[in-house]
Amino acid sequence: MYRSELFIFEEDKPYPAVIRNYNEDDFDELIAIQAECFPPPFPTELLWNKEQLHNHVTFFPEGTLCIEIDGKLVGSLTGLCVEMDIFSTAHTWHEITDGGYVRNHNPQGNTLYIVDISVRPRYRKFGLGKLMMQSIYHIVIEQRLKRVLGGGRMPGYHKHAVELSPQQYLDKVLSGDLQDPVISFLLKCGRKPVQIVDNYIEDEESHHYAVLMEWKNPFL
Repeated sequence: MYRSELFIFEEDKPYPAVIRNYNEDDFDELIAIQAECFPPPFPTELLWNKEQLHNHVTFFPEGTLCIEIDGKLVGSLTGLCVEMDIFSTAHTWHEITDGGYVRNHNPQGNTLYIVDISVRPRYRKFGLGKLMMQSIYHIVIEQRLKRVLGGGRMPGYHKHAVELSPQQYLDKVLSGDLQDPVISFLLKCGRKPVQIVDNYIEDEESHHYAVLMEWKNPFL
């Protein structure tokens, strides 16, 4: 199981932090974090429930990460393994994650697929999402998986959808002309765009589009 102890800084003051696997004792806080991270109009039925979280820690506990700062749970990242030769790149979040229940986790899969990453808004300035992403890269290397893959929302797209296609919007993010809260973050984590997928998830801000973002294991 995974546990990494480190410090994060607010200005010049260090705070002890831990990245570890989450467990059943964390479920209530994980649900609260999701509610903070995805307020309306994000569909409430897409937020975690305890059955989903139980499946996460049962089917693939190595892919369940959370981060604590000074003992407070402030973020999480969840993944499952899939065999990407089986799936075309044109899939939905619901199809590839089993609606978040991850009953389709494949222990022999070659790809760690990101189901979700969430950080409480108050703590987003600390780069915690990037730290958790780096931790999942460690797990991919340790388990000799080929890559990390996941669909990144484009929550800034609705501001430009009248004049830009999804591909044009992505191109402007890649050129630095626009910043997107999710896609720009994933780029900074070392992920690269593979393809735009429509009807990926019910998400009005993204007009239901997502960008499949990949990180390849450099040792394979």
